[in-house]
Amino acid sequence: MSPPNPYVVAQLRNLIYYHLDNNHLRNALFVAGRLQAYDPRSTDAAHLLALCHLRLGQHKLAYERSKSPALRGGHLGCAYIFGEACVVLRDGKEKEGITALEKTRGLWGGRSNWNMHSETTRRHLPDAASVYCLMGKLWVGYGYVDQAVDCYVEAVKLNPFMWDAFLGLCHSGANIRIANIFKMTPELLAILSTTGPIPPDVAENLSSQGPTAPVTGPLKSQHNNHHPAPPPYDPFSGPASRGHGDGDVSVGNRLFQKTAEGKQAAAAFFRRPAIDEDVVLEAVDTPTGPGGVFNPNSTMSVDMSDPMVISASAAPLRGFSRDYQLSTVGIEVNEAPANSRGISTRARSRVGSEVEEMSEGPVASRAAAAAVAAAASSTALAGDRKRTISGHAAQSSSQASDVTAAPQRRSVRLFNQSRPTTSKLASLGTGLGFREGRDLKKARATGTKGRTTGHASTVGRVVSGNRKPSEAMDVDSKESVSSVTGASTSTATSRSQANEALKQQEALQWLLTLFRYLGTGYYALSHFRCADALQMFGAIPASQRETPWVLSQMGRAYYEQSSYADAERLYKKVRAISRSRLEDMEIYSTVLWHLKNEVELAFLAHELMDVDRLSPQAWCSIGNTFSLQRDHDQALKCFKRATQVDPLFSYAFTLQGHEHVANEEYDKALTAYRSAVNVDNRHYNAWYGLGNVFEKMGQFEVAQNHFCMAIRINPTNAVLICCLGVVLEKNMKPRAALVQYAEACNLAPRNALPRYRKARVLVELGELPLALAELKICKDIAPDEANVHFWLGKVYKALRQRADAIKHFTIALNLDPKAGQCIKTAIESIEDEDEELE
Repeated sequence: MSPPNPYVVAQLRNLIYYHLDNNHLRNALFVAGRLQAYDPRSTDAAHLLALCHLRLGQHKLAYERSKSPALRGGHLGCAYIFGEACVVLRDGKEKEGITALEKTRGLWGGRSNWNMHSETTRRHLPDAASVYCLMGKLWVGYGYVDQAVDCYVEAVKLNPFMWDAFLGLCHSGANIRIANIFKMTPELLAILSTTGPIPPDVAENLSSQGPTAPVTGPLKSQHNNHHPAPPPYDPFSGPASRGHGDGDVSVGNRLFQKTAEGKQAAAAFFRRPAIDEDVVLEAVDTPTGPGGVFNPNSTMSVDMSDPMVISASAAPLRGFSRDYQLSTVGIEVNEAPANSRGISTRARSRVGSEVEEMSEGPVASRAAAAAVAAAASSTALAGDRKRTISGHAAQSSSQASDVTAAPQRRSVRLFNQSRPTTSKLASLGTGLGFREGRDLKKARATGTKGRTTGHASTVGRVVSGNRKPSEAMDVDSKESVSSVTGASTSTATSRSQANEALKQQEALQWLLTLFRYLGTGYYALSHFRCADALQMFGAIPASQRETPWVLSQMGRAYYEQSSYADAERLYKKVRAISRSRLEDMEIYSTVLWHLKNEVELAFLAHELMDVDRLSPQAWCSIGNTFSLQRDHDQALKCFKRATQVDPLFSYAFTLQGHEHVANEEYDKALTAYRSAVNVDNRHYNAWYGLGNVFEKMGQFEVAQNHFCMAIRINPTNAVLICCLGVVLEKNMKPRAALVQYAEACNLAPRNALPRYRKARVLVELGELPLALAELKICKDIAPDEANVHFWLGKVYKALRQRADAIKHFTIALNLDPKAGQCIKTAIESIEDEDEELE
């Protein structure tokens, strides 16, 4: 079989990428099949074919096509596609994907593609951050969360914009420092410098921060010989600094300011400062180093060896030799001096006026004007020195011994050579076409206020190749002007590049700040610090806050706080912005369930079903609708269908357990809750369900353990803490229960349930005044609760306040007629002083 034609292979590859970029997946798959048939031994062909299958959702085919080259470890693309397919297929295949990626570590270790993708450029193979993120997902599917956390850590170290890896860290419950992740680092600046120069003052600020001190913690990654060394900047080791751009965001401290201060700080962060172009141009100068790095705040050190540098010491612009000889008159430059003559006042005034014109002209730049002024200054100062016959100033002994001294400009030498300084050379000057009192001419940029360079008399003999001396001077003047203009253009270009680099660095800092606020809010929400999360989300710009994702997270935070009306308001805004959004709609349906809003819940279920009838969110919404109507069997069918559609949807298993509890099917409820915990061991609702079932079964110790597990995940939920107090109270531990009730009251001051439970324990312990105070607060919070008034009557009776006791007994009887017999018995026995409070 003849070897494949590389040009045919190139054409087929181009066609595949063309179809993939234009989302013609079927066309790409067809062409990839032709490439595989034409070059069956090529791993690139296998990679492209597997990629097409993966894009089409054919994960089993992608797994099969990429398995052989992936497990051999010879192609990074095949290993990555193989790992992606293993994440979806599960069933223990995650370990194979991890093995394939580890075998190709030499192909992706230390590789970064950040800031290398645009409309015209692309990188079709993943970099190290992407591979680490995929490995984290594989470890999670395989059940090893610690290894997954290590991979996610490496991913966000290499690329802080790897949001998927950051979410994985939040979902794992790891303790991270948000300010040290979304922060300008030397690595980011180094990558950014490939597209433009980076200001050295920014690099100095970063380097002045110094390395962070290592600390021990769950996120300190352990590297072996197979892992590349971590970058110098480690956001996960060391205390969170408060340097530039850090923000006051660190785990373990009180991270957030007051609401007004936080919004002001956010406004200062996200307000883009207006750039004054004149100020930038004044501050930015020509790059002095080989890397094109500039420092607008420091004094520029000029390299005189650079031919593009405009020097005030009259360095030659075109690099001519110092021993340049005058071929016009046949006299060497370094001959003995003859006579001296200073520049006239008229010539000096003309030089000043012409320099002023050049500095104001539309074409000549400030640098060109400075160069001309320097040349004129050097010419004026030369009047006090003796000159040679050729017109050059004779060097002093000190100057002659200085070999490193910069030579004069060619225009100055030509001016001096073409103008005799003594009467003895008058005839020579006349013969060459110059007058004795000829004024000084300066080279000017073309087109400056319409001025033209005057020419001397054309009478004279032809010397040095039929070139007139006046023409020689004019040509050299034009060359000087072109050199000055070229240097000015180079300076302007450098300034433009410097300004572009500043804008790129500013944009990157703005993005990092935005991601830091979003990341801090989501991290707080994942740890159920809902008030902090709401404050951070509320501090970002309105254009970013009024988006479906941010509004959904804020709605979820209100839901966790049991503020169902506020959550409903935000989810309605989400629905108004994105009607077909499915994410977080199961939470919205639960919010409507708590609000007993049957109409809105049924309408939501129908709309989600129209969007995607195979989504678990749609089936959960339908199940909540049946549950609100107390049709638990139909609700169970819907929730089971949701788990069939997505076996990793843990919330559907939890809802199944709730419905089984409503049907008093405790064994089935335990199975459903355990399935939810197997999918997501941080799903505190399932742990709460398990504790609730064991409490109903009378196993208080086991229920206490499960409630403690739920509180460990969500320590700010007052309902969970109250449930733990109930179990402790039933387990004959009233003092421990009182501590839990007090904690629940601190977390939710407007929640009547923990206060009611606390008051009952205080009554049991004989602390009647404290119990009366708690019951009065409960009465204000829930004035229509019969139990609160009943216990108020009992406490007043114990305190011998019979009028108040009768009053509250009567209110309780009116609110709950079904409990009339019990309340009437209490009223009839109000005169019995020996009756004990139960």
